[in-house]
Amino acid sequence: MNFVDIIRKKRDGFELSKEEIEYFAFSAADGSVPDYQLSALLMAICFNGLTERETLDLTNAMARSGDMADLSAINGITGDKHSTGGVGDKTTLIVAPVVASCGIKIAKMSGRGLGHTGGTVDKLESIPGFGTFLDSDEFISIVNECGICVTGQSGKLCPADKKLYALRDVTATVDNVSLIASSIMSKKLAGGAECIVLDVKCGSGAFMKDEKSATVLAEKMVEIGKGAGRKIAALITDMDVPLGHNIGNSLEIIEAVETLKGNGPHDLTEISVSLSAKLLELAGKGTFEECKGIAMTKINDGSAFEKLCEMVSLQGGNEEYIRNTDLFPSAKFIYNVIMPENGYIVHMDTAGIGSVCASLGAGRMKKEDVIDSSAGIVLRKKTGDHAEKGDVIAVLYANNDSLFESAGQRFLSSLKFGNEKTEFKPLVLNTVE
Repeated sequence: MNFVDIIRKKRDGFELSKEEIEYFAFSAADGSVPDYQLSALLMAICFNGLTERETLDLTNAMARSGDMADLSAINGITGDKHSTGGVGDKTTLIVAPVVASCGIKIAKMSGRGLGHTGGTVDKLESIPGFGTFLDSDEFISIVNECGICVTGQSGKLCPADKKLYALRDVTATVDNVSLIASSIMSKKLAGGAECIVLDVKCGSGAFMKDEKSATVLAEKMVEIGKGAGRKIAALITDMDVPLGHNIGNSLEIIEAVETLKGNGPHDLTEISVSLSAKLLELAGKGTFEECKGIAMTKINDGSAFEKLCEMVSLQGGNEEYIRNTDLFPSAKFIYNVIMPENGYIVHMDTAGIGSVCASLGAGRMKKEDVIDSSAGIVLRKKTGDHAEKGDVIAVLYANNDSLFESAGQRFLSSLKFGNEKTEFKPLVLNTVE
């Protein structure tokens, strides 16, 4: 097969065959086609798009370009949850134990994060001893024993996606919705779960800045999932304001634990319960409203909290840190961000706040950067809240106090103040299924 002919065909607006798309994906994975030709085809795709069939074929090919999880040895219905990411988003740490406490098996492979904080795996590694490098037998055994296991992604998972994403990042071809959807969904299909719920975020702290573009992406991903024979749905959720109060790795573990104890912030609780309910509905546990009630019951009776403790223990982590979050080490230094005037916070540049958090050491700019698990931000006030001049509106945590002057100024520059309270949008904006 001649790769130049494939580039020319897509450049001229024609649909690629399944065989041509598989050649594209497998060549990206094994390095048999040079980067400049792969990049040329990516640009042709950005100009002319992919059909629904082409997108599904590309997703399946990328999923099959490396390891595919075999979950057949798991007893019961398997579920997975994916978020497109945001500031303060620790919903996996809540949704997974809630759903597992209802009998659905959560066999989840999570990645590490670049940007404002680490990914779910990084957050869990702030628990002393917690193991995220598990072989497949250990992974399956833990899922069968307690119903939940969260492990790091295999280095051999979706190598075609890793290669193509790296090229998209440096060739201005990231924004094509079919390429975004196939990148996300190839990893979900390789993960093997029967039921998948997607949390597609929109707003100033999300990749998709408005509800319309988030809905288009969600529809594309749901199409792919259905085409691959999975039970799948997506919730469009707000990320115009950071989720919860805590941003940072161990700080987010602490807030997730409080939420599982029934003491979490309203926004984090509502979105986590909604995502749990949608996954339970996909697994046949009842209507969405019935499943919301089931999820809240598992939080209120302590079942979901105990499930998290059980998972942490089985993965080698010190369970006492979950039962008593005061054991998590605090950063050496704190800095209070002070309200500069009387009034309301009328807008937060959520991405800007995430960038401040990363600058304190909570995130990584490069894969090899080391995360400071204790660094981060605790928000005392958020959009819609009133404060008096001199009130503490946020607390910054770091192990290097020289970072605070710049970080404090940047935090304040991410806020807008006014005399009128901002009207709140719904937290769950739309559902795609």
